[in-house]
Amino acid sequence: MKRVAIQGVEGANHQIAAEEYFQGEEVQVVPCNTFQELFQAVKEDESLYGIVAIENTLVGSINSNYTLLHESGLSVIGEYKLRIKHNLMALPGVKIEDLTEVHSHPMALAQCAPFFRNYPNIRLIESDDTALSAKEVAEKGLKTVGAIAPKIAANLYGLNILAKGIETNKKNFTRFLVVKDDRSHIETAELLQKNKINRSSVVFSLPQAREGGSLSKILTVLAFYGLNLSKIQSNPVVGHEWEYLFYIDLTFDNYTRYIQALDAVRPLCGTLTVLGEYQMGRQSHEE
Repeated sequence: MKRVAIQGVEGANHQIAAEEYFQGEEVQVVPCNTFQELFQAVKEDESLYGIVAIENTLVGSINSNYTLLHESGLSVIGEYKLRIKHNLMALPGVKIEDLTEVHSHPMALAQCAPFFRNYPNIRLIESDDTALSAKEVAEKGLKTVGAIAPKIAANLYGLNILAKGIETNKKNFTRFLVVKDDRSHIETAELLQKNKINRSSVVFSLPQAREGGSLSKILTVLAFYGLNLSKIQSNPVVGHEWEYLFYIDLTFDNYTRYIQALDAVRPLCGTLTVLGEYQMGRQSHEE
């Protein structure tokens, strides 16, 4: 059994991502109220995995999670790209015409707002979590309140789905990182033998004595070694004005060249930390 820490209650998209990533294995989720609590739980329990949303195709990166990942010292061991589907649900017997309010996470409400233009009497109310909204409707018996949440939440909390896939943009994917306290050298060696390491997440800073073009020099070296830069994200260094940490995702087909590239760029960086080396993740089906 895989025990996986998620942010939110059971029925959240994090649970769906965990179950699909560990497809074919039994998964027990460990709900956490916040991402900070999630990272702490995984840090304290070596047997526990964590799954963390890091970016979304509609709203971009979740900057605070990059910072938590770096500060935690946890390793990224995998990724999964989940198609986000929003469903309107309510208590059994309740019709959409009976609703006066619909509760959900602000992001979900924004992605479904056009659907509700046909229902001007329904107020959209922000909450902390999609699945939590569904849980509260069920537990409190709210007959005039609906929730926008994943299908799994309706199944868990005994709600009926009134409308499926009400999100406006169907190209809505969230990328999740799978994290663990550490991966053994034996596991890494086995993955390399099977050619299952072709992606990495790295964070670096620029030298304090700022030479012109420092960032471009680093990127040029990575390109020279045949590495593909699939993502770059900069976050400010708190307490150091105008200094930044650069989070990058690299893909490669030659692990030796990848290691050579890191060795070549280290002298050009102030600091450089490998957050994880793993296999490029699968993507869930759109429909």
